[in-house]
Amino acid sequence: MIVYNYTRLAIVHMREVYFTMNDTSAFQNRPVTMNDKNNLLQIEEHMYILDDVEKPNVFRNMFPYEEIPKIPFNDRIVPHNMPKDIWITDTTFRDGQQSRAPYTTEQIVTIYDKLHELGGPNGMIRQSEFFLYSKSDRDAAYKCMERGYKFPEVTSWIRASEEDFKLVKEMGMKETGILVSCSDYHIFLKLKMTRRQALDHYLSVIRSCLEAGISPRCHLEDITRADIYGFVVPFCVELMKLKEEYGIPVKIRACDTMGYGVNFSGAVIPRSVQGIIYAINTNAGVPCELIEWHGHNDFYKAVTNSTTAWLYGCSSVNTSLFGIGERTGNTPLEAMVFEYAQLKGTLNGMNTQVITELAEYYEKEIGFTVPANTPFVGKNFNVTRAGIHADGLLKNEEIYNIFDTDKFLNRPPVSAVSNTSGLAGIAHWMNVHYKLKEEHALSKNSPIVTKIKAWVDGEYAGGRVTVMTDDELVREIEKVSAELGIEIRDGEVIEISK
Repeated sequence: MIVYNYTRLAIVHMREVYFTMNDTSAFQNRPVTMNDKNNLLQIEEHMYILDDVEKPNVFRNMFPYEEIPKIPFNDRIVPHNMPKDIWITDTTFRDGQQSRAPYTTEQIVTIYDKLHELGGPNGMIRQSEFFLYSKSDRDAAYKCMERGYKFPEVTSWIRASEEDFKLVKEMGMKETGILVSCSDYHIFLKLKMTRRQALDHYLSVIRSCLEAGISPRCHLEDITRADIYGFVVPFCVELMKLKEEYGIPVKIRACDTMGYGVNFSGAVIPRSVQGIIYAINTNAGVPCELIEWHGHNDFYKAVTNSTTAWLYGCSSVNTSLFGIGERTGNTPLEAMVFEYAQLKGTLNGMNTQVITELAEYYEKEIGFTVPANTPFVGKNFNVTRAGIHADGLLKNEEIYNIFDTDKFLNRPPVSAVSNTSGLAGIAHWMNVHYKLKEEHALSKNSPIVTKIKAWVDGEYAGGRVTVMTDDELVREIEKVSAELGIEIRDGEVIEISK
């Protein structure tokens, strides 16, 4: 068995000795179980008990506040362990709302409908979580629940307090997220508790949740700065005991709140994503289907870390539309749709054209424009300006397009027309704009293309610095078409009498 943190290894062994001296029976009677993967009997090597330290462990060696955080390595490797079934969950209406003006109830319901359509008949977008604090929050959640969709299931998010829990019971929800901060930064410095006090408080609220028949989803905030074997694993062990006692699923959401997680093989916990997932799954005994990863993008790693979580034993990845979320944002939902397809070789029923519909809805109805170079949804994500690239697109669009973006996103590749487009760029723009294919497609040697190129060159020779707009191009094309005695319609070029 691999114990991931080399500094924790000695401490775990010391705890083991202490534990055997105080309860020999518990240690000697550790269960022997069959490993379904290698078909060998195995026994847990260590007993993970709470390390109730007197002073907070803030891993100052890795997180010196007045320096850039460090990524140390110990080259302890864990195996790939991707579950058979993996899926996506959504926090657009919870974490996604913390960084922008609140959505209206109508907007939330519209977006929720589209998430249902995007997730497809197999429910690949499994859940969507909501705040419950204001009347408008609750109204939106009720409206979405009234839709009667199996997926995404409407769930909530609360703090670990009895008062917040009353809101969940009043709503009649089957599952709620509960904030259970797990790093000493939060336990000692924010909550002003010890680890024991925090653990007992969290377990009390979670037990109340289970008593009411509600499934708790435990949001382990700031897990990438937490003591994994001194607090996280012992806490998860206790949660799994409650799961067995009540016969109700208890989920673990590993929250990379500050985006410190890394996907590098051999990196040290608590920064190692695979190390965290391994510890929760293997050492704490949490089944893959009850583990969820929640990433932030502070260090540009939200997508890769989420994919890594899938690869090493986490079934669920939490996301928000277009990555909208606190500070630098969350893992973009649309990104994980295409990560899933690449890993599994199938979309499993997801309707990816809805992604484009959502981007258009955000721009037209909500007033939010996705940055132009954002993958899959930005205005320019499959637009080329270089003439040499446009020439490649004109010959075969596979040369400079990531996949059939027209098929999957209703977004064919486009060439922007500027001073660098060349004849090929103009020809490709016209073919796409007018849907000219096969024998109707224009080549870069077509007379109309040559004339439009001369006009474009004249514009930039006169001092223009901006890209040609679609409206400008259409007006000039209509003018030149009349001069040449042709008319360009959708799908064809026809000759007309001059």
